[in-house]
Amino acid sequence: MSTPSTNPLTAGTSRLIPLNHALPWIIAAVVLLLLPVIFDSRGALTIMNQMAITIVFALAYNMLLGQGGMLSFGHAVYMGLGGFFSMHVLNWMSDDPWLPLPVLPIFGGFFGLLFAFLIGWFSTRRAGTTFAMISLGVGQLVASMSIIIVTFFGGEEGISGDRTGMLPFFGWDFGQQQEVYYLTSVWLLIAALGMYLYSRTPMGRLANAVRDNEERAEFLGYSQRNVRWISFCASGFFAGIAGALFAINFEILTEENLNLATSGQILLVTFLGGVGFFIGPIIGAIVFTLLQTVLSLHSEIWALYVGILFVATVMFFPFGLTGLLALHVLPWKLGKIGYLVKPYAKMAVPGLVFVLSSAAVLEILFHVRHAGRGDNEMTIYWWLTFDSHSPLPMIIGLVLAGVSAYALVKLAPGLKAAWDEATQMGEAGK
Repeated sequence: MSTPSTNPLTAGTSRLIPLNHALPWIIAAVVLLLLPVIFDSRGALTIMNQMAITIVFALAYNMLLGQGGMLSFGHAVYMGLGGFFSMHVLNWMSDDPWLPLPVLPIFGGFFGLLFAFLIGWFSTRRAGTTFAMISLGVGQLVASMSIIIVTFFGGEEGISGDRTGMLPFFGWDFGQQQEVYYLTSVWLLIAALGMYLYSRTPMGRLANAVRDNEERAEFLGYSQRNVRWISFCASGFFAGIAGALFAINFEILTEENLNLATSGQILLVTFLGGVGFFIGPIIGAIVFTLLQTVLSLHSEIWALYVGILFVATVMFFPFGLTGLLALHVLPWKLGKIGYLVKPYAKMAVPGLVFVLSSAAVLEILFHVRHAGRGDNEMTIYWWLTFDSHSPLPMIIGLVLAGVSAYALVKLAPGLKAAWDEATQMGEAGK
């Protein structure tokens, strides 16, 4: 019996995670509740807070790029403005507190919404490259103004505050990092659920339609500009919430929170996780935050590794890490996932050797170039110590990288054949 051809990615993404059911949200809430019990150090709590803030910001950005098809190079503006306004509210409340800290993100959200409404009014009149260039110009303009308008932005030093100055909330003054973690986690769930529900509304579906074919949407009677404008405002609101959470967690904001580097960073996070998938920005934010915080403790060139990972993802997995996971749903549903176990196992060892040896070569080059006079000894992978100026370590690293790369090339056809067999519609494998 013949069966229609099916795109493995399309077949997998529809049930990658059934977010329309309550179970995934309950699991997420339980995981967030238990994480501080497992990772109870102050450093771990700070990393998890940063991860949650990045997730909210990335999900807000994906409302533009993934759902609406609007590439923005200045979306950090709305997160930054929401954060700065929240910090001012925090300082005002410190003099005469009458509101608890958990309501502060609402102020940041509405301030981000206000400026998204104003800026979106003219920027969403155009799409594509024109919209991207407008967003870039607005981002640079606001970043420059943050140095000039000292009253609001605090100049180069930024503004700071004390989160414990607001009204206590059921006895919590949020002086402890764990209390801040639970506050951030609650707002993470609220914001994520709100953005997901928005994506299921008629307006969220219209944003998808305008993204895919704006002429057809116009022909059906919908204003593509108004749809983009509303999506832009919604995204600005949730970005402002992320900015308020940043203000609560770090108690300081500077020009860095709304400049081009931050906007580019969230673009990288979203692409890395997978544009168009709701959980894509979540995965991208988790991976990026771990690389930024944990990997940076062990390597000064961590940003280079992030860049390499980003380029490799765009070149070989354009749907991001989430798309890569979604590709495996179809073999799983067909009962053929076992076809991939052996090829993956064969490629695991040379793949790991290639990554470690290539990183070793880069670390040696960096150490040789930047080490002080007489500082020839270096240690990598916590235990391997050697003379970086000796040619032997470099030669060994290059040989291992070359041999492992050759092994991966030789094993690739076998993996492709197994993949074709695993994704072929028909009777399940033996």
